[in-house]
Amino acid sequence: MTKKNSLFAVLAATFCLQISFARDTSNSAALAADEIIVQATRRALPPQDLPSKIRLIERDTIDRQLGFSTNLTDIIGQKVPSFSPSRQKLSGAGESFRGREPLYLIDGVPQSNPVRNGSRDGFTIDAAVIERAEVLFGANAIQGIGATGGVINFVTLKPTRQQDWQFRLEGAAGANSDFDSDGRDLRSSATALKDFGALDLVASAAFEKRGAFYDAKGRRIGVDNTQGDIQDSLTRNFFIKTGWDINAATRLQFTANLFKLQGDGDYVQVAGNRAADIPATSVRGAIQGQAPANTVNTFSLDFTRDKLFGGDLALQGFYRRFEAVYGGGTFNTFRTGNEAAGEKTFDQSANNSNKRGFKITYTHSDLPLAGLAVTGGLDWLRDETFQELIQTRRRWVPKTVFSSLAPFIQFDQQLFNDRLLLSTGLRREFTELEVDDYVTLFAYGANSVAGGKPQFNETLFNGGGSFEIINGIRLYASYAEGFTMPDVGRVLRAVRQAGQDIDTLLDIQPIIADNTEIGVSFEHGGFTANIAYFRSESKFGQRLSANADGIFEARREPTEIEGIELSAEYDLDGRYLLGAGYAALEGRSDRDGDGRIDEDLGAENISPDRLNLHVSARLSDRLTAFTQVNHFFDRKFNDATSATDFNGYTLVDFNLGYAFDDLGRMELAAQNFLNKDYISYFSQSASYAANSNNRFFAGRGRTMTLRWTMEF
Repeated sequence: MTKKNSLFAVLAATFCLQISFARDTSNSAALAADEIIVQATRRALPPQDLPSKIRLIERDTIDRQLGFSTNLTDIIGQKVPSFSPSRQKLSGAGESFRGREPLYLIDGVPQSNPVRNGSRDGFTIDAAVIERAEVLFGANAIQGIGATGGVINFVTLKPTRQQDWQFRLEGAAGANSDFDSDGRDLRSSATALKDFGALDLVASAAFEKRGAFYDAKGRRIGVDNTQGDIQDSLTRNFFIKTGWDINAATRLQFTANLFKLQGDGDYVQVAGNRAADIPATSVRGAIQGQAPANTVNTFSLDFTRDKLFGGDLALQGFYRRFEAVYGGGTFNTFRTGNEAAGEKTFDQSANNSNKRGFKITYTHSDLPLAGLAVTGGLDWLRDETFQELIQTRRRWVPKTVFSSLAPFIQFDQQLFNDRLLLSTGLRREFTELEVDDYVTLFAYGANSVAGGKPQFNETLFNGGGSFEIINGIRLYASYAEGFTMPDVGRVLRAVRQAGQDIDTLLDIQPIIADNTEIGVSFEHGGFTANIAYFRSESKFGQRLSANADGIFEARREPTEIEGIELSAEYDLDGRYLLGAGYAALEGRSDRDGDGRIDEDLGAENISPDRLNLHVSARLSDRLTAFTQVNHFFDRKFNDATSATDFNGYTLVDFNLGYAFDDLGRMELAAQNFLNKDYISYFSQSASYAANSNNRFFAGRGRTMTLRWTMEF
C-alpha cells in the first residue's frame, strides 16, 4: 500500500527523536508504577506493561466532554482518532474502530450484537455512571466474540469514601445559536454512593430530552426516520450497583442498568438536493408507525475470591435484553406480494437479542518461576436474536441462536526487574449457530431455506512483548487474532437462491482478523507520547454494502487495513495541558474476486484520516478553559466516480468553567464554536448515500450548553 514506507519512516524518526530526548534526562528518577489495572485485559497488569496500545479515558475527561456531546461515541472519538466520526444519529452503522467493529462492554458485559448487528451499540448506558473508559486497540479475543477492531469497556462508578454518603448532581440546558424554542436540550442526573463497610451502594438516575438539531445556517437538520435519530428524543437511565465484602478476600456484587432512548416522532424529513448542495431538513409532522427507540436492560452478578490456592478467582454471570425499533418506509424490500397495482406496503423492523453467559477467570502468580503469571478461564455465551417487521408481523431475520464455549490461557513473564514482559496465549472457540427452517421475504424470492446447526471451531493465538529500554521509553510489539461472526442476520434474510440450507451457506463462516502492531511509548516529567503502526488482515472478511433501498447487506471478501496512530500530551506545571492525536488509515478489499486486494474500502467501512488537538488551562483556582479541534482530512476512493469523495472539515469546541465555594461548578460550552457549515462524512461519502437526497445530512451548527455539576 502507498503509505507503508512513509509509516515506517515516521516510526523510525520518532523513535530516534525520543531516544535522543530521553538520554538528555537519563538521570531522572524512575516513573512511579501506575496503580490502575485495566479490567478489559482480564489480568493484573498495569497498562504501561501491556504489549499493545491502550487508552484510559478518565472521569474528568468524560465530564468535560459532556458539555459538548452526551454521545459516548463522540467522547471516544475525541481521544481515539482512529475511531470514525459520529453520525450524530441513533444508528452507528459505518462507525468503526481501526476500520473494523469494536466490542462494547459495561464492566465486562458485552453490549454488541455481532450476530445481527443493528448498529446501536453506542447507546446502552448514560455517561453519568461511568468512571472511566478502557480502550484496547486492535483485534483480540480476550473478551470473546466481536472485538475485531478493539475493545471499549465502560467501567462504572464505585464509592471512594468510607462511612459517608457521596452525591453527584448534574443539570444542563442547551440550545442552538438562534435559541429556537424546539432546539433546546435538557439534561439532569443524580447519583448517590456510599461505602457502609461490608456493604456498598451506587444508585443513579439520568434523564435527557433532546430537541431538534440545527445546522450552521439555521436549518433544522433532517431526521433519519428510518435508521433512527437522537434528536427529538427522551433518554432515561436507571442504574444500581451493590456489593458485599463477605470477608477481606471475598466479594459479591450485583449490577443492573436499565436504559431507554425513545424518539418522540414529532418531525418528518424533507429531502435535500445533493446536486445543489442543499441538505435534508425537517418539518413538524406525525410519522407513520412507531418512533425509533433503543431499550437495553443489562444485569450482572460478580464474585471475586483473592488468594484462592495462591491465585485470584473472578466469576461473572450476566443477562442482557436488547430491543431496537427502527423507523419504517414503503421500501421494495417490505413488499408482501399481495399489493394491488400501485399499492405499497409500509413496514418497520425491530431487532431483538437476548444474551446470557458467564466468565470464569483465574490468575496465579505465586509460581516457582519468578515473574511468571498464568491466567486461565472459561467463557460461555448464548445469544438468541431475531428481527421482526412489526407492522405486518413477519420475520425478516429468523430466530438465530449463537452459542459459544471458549477456554483460554495466557502467560505473562516479567524479566530484568520488570523491564521486559513476554506474553503469549491461546483461546479455543467452540461455536454453534442454530437456525430453524424459514422462508425469506417476498422481495428476496420467498425462498425456503432449510435450517441447521453449523459448528465452527477456531484456535486463536496472541503473542507479544514490551521492553523498557531506558527509563520512560518502552517498545512493544504484538500479534493477536480477533474472532467474530459476520452479520448473520443480513446474510440469512437476503438468501436469493432456492434450495439453500444453513449447513452449507459459506457466507456464515466466522471472521478471523489478524492484528499486527508495533509501537513505542515515551514518558518523562509532564510529557507523554505514543506512536504505533498496525496492520489488520482478514482472509474472509466482511464489507457492508447497501442495496437500492439503502438497506445494508454483507459482502464476504478478503480485506486488509493498515494505519498509523500518534498521540502526545504535555503538562505544563499543572496549569496548562497540550495534547494531540493523529490517525491515518488505508483499507482495501477484493470486490471482484480476482485475487487482488486493490479496491478501497468505502466510508461505511473505514474512517477518514483525523487530527485531534486540545488545550486546557487553569487560569486561576476557580476558572478553567478548554479548547479542542478536530480536523478530518480529505479522502478519495478509487471507485471510478467522484460521488463518494470526501471533502474534509475542521470543528472547534470551547468550554469555560468556574468553580464556586459551596455551589458546585458551572460551565459554558460551545460545540462547533466557529459555527462551521459542513456535510457529515457518511452523508458525503457512504455509497448508500452517494445518490440519495434523503441521506444528505448536515452536521450540527454552534450549540451552546450551560452545565452545572456538584459533588458533596
